[in-house]
Amino acid sequence: MTDCLFCKILAGDVPSQEVASSERTYAFRDIQPAAPTHVLVIPRQHIDDAHAIDGSHAETLAEMVLTAQEVARKEGIDQSGYRLVFNVGDDALNSVPHLHLHVIGGRTMGWPPG
Repeated sequence: MTDCLFCKILAGDVPSQEVASSERTYAFRDIQPAAPTHVLVIPRQHIDDAHAIDGSHAETLAEMVLTAQEVARKEGIDQSGYRLVFNVGDDALNSVPHLHLHVIGGRTMGWPPG
């Protein structure tokens, strides 16, 4: 999708700070971090959001979680804990219509999130 910010990042048209990558995924630092560690894991295939996931996306979704685990290890938050978040739609403040998994950690999280 030519107008998708994350597709532009994947194409190299918009800069990002890579943290990890795999055949199906790419992870980079969020430009407005909510915590000391805030990394986005996106699929290389454009999928609008978590609501659009179906059975054909199983391998991609599994690889996104594996990449998130790698990010947590690299960032040193795998033992202390971290949050994995998918936001769907306007009410969840999903600002980029390309599936992305937030890896957030490096501090104690409150509840409710935010």
